[in-house]
Amino acid sequence: MKNILDDIVAHKRGEIAAAKEKLPFEELVKQIPQAPPVRDFVTALRLSHPLGVIAEVKKASPSAGIIRDDFHPVEIAKTYAAHGAACISVLTDENFFQGHLDYLKAIRAAVDLPLLRKDFILDRYQIAEARAAGADCVLLIAECLEEDELRDLYQYTRELGMQALVELYDETNLERVLKLNPHIIGVNNRDLRTFETDLAHSIKIRKQVRDTILFVSESGIRTREDSERLIQSGINAILVGESLMRSDDIGKALESLLPKQVNA
Repeated sequence: MKNILDDIVAHKRGEIAAAKEKLPFEELVKQIPQAPPVRDFVTALRLSHPLGVIAEVKKASPSAGIIRDDFHPVEIAKTYAAHGAACISVLTDENFFQGHLDYLKAIRAAVDLPLLRKDFILDRYQIAEARAAGADCVLLIAECLEEDELRDLYQYTRELGMQALVELYDETNLERVLKLNPHIIGVNNRDLRTFETDLAHSIKIRKQVRDTILFVSESGIRTREDSERLIQSGINAILVGESLMRSDDIGKALESLLPKQVNA
């Protein structure tokens, strides 16, 4: 069954080819030594026990369209930092999510929290772009990548001193994700074939992952009750975007997701 992910990946490959024409990989890599130093994404989440929040800077999505008209990435990131986020996710896909790598660069200059480049990473070029822009972590989506591609991109991320949040939806991808011996994995609660979300999906998969791996539940998290339910299921962190972006008071919305012992 064809889904939006297939369309995104096809378009992304064209974007990558065009970027390489404009700035060859060898020239891009030369920019990396001038990038700000890498910060520890995983440790920042662990220090926010019992639940680290990765708050997302996200203007739009294919399913929802424009999520926030009043979109000022740096101000949003500053609000997240002031109201309890452990890390920040920055959507950089332009065509489908109206993001931009420049948003990440600007946020890096303004906020001290570790940053995730949230995009559809298919090539080492994008990881080098992320590091040159100041990202500390990148998202690797198992559904987008063959096993050898996933392994290569994970290894290259580590070579650059960064961390990778390895994401899956389909339970059948768990075995090859765990083969990487990752420090952090994420499970998307949204089925990209139907766009339905179910928190029970990540709760179910959590039971199959050893406790030493930091586990992130992604999508469909809207209330403190959701957060508490995930904590009780052994989940260490959450990635939240749309519910925060739709709020009139982003800071208050973020605080409302934090468990009581964190928000005290």
